[in-house]
Amino acid sequence: MPDEILMSIATTLATKAATGLYDLVKSRFGKDREAVAELEAADPERPETVRALAERLATVEQADAAFADELRGEWQRVEGGRQTATGGVNNQVTGTVHGKVLQAGDIHGDISF
Repeated sequence: MPDEILMSIATTLATKAATGLYDLVKSRFGKDREAVAELEAADPERPETVRALAERLATVEQADAAFADELRGEWQRVEGGRQTATGGVNNQVTGTVHGKVLQAGDIHGDISF
């Protein structure tokens, strides 16, 4: 069973809402006609097609770590842009953190830890 992120990626691919993400996957699937057919057939109105695409993505990720990194990186760019564009919050914490981290949207007033 594919993880939630791959299901979200597959759903986004099915809607063709993120051209860069779609192009990345289509390019990686390349000459694998079955994989390209699953990508093109994915339809959010037919959840079984989205699941099949997510499962295909999981298989390709397991076989190709570089693609997995590229796919997840592109997904983060897509999701980060979508959240920011719709008034959401895009918090990212990377690396080792020492101390406290606050992730929040609008804050009115003081904050203390």
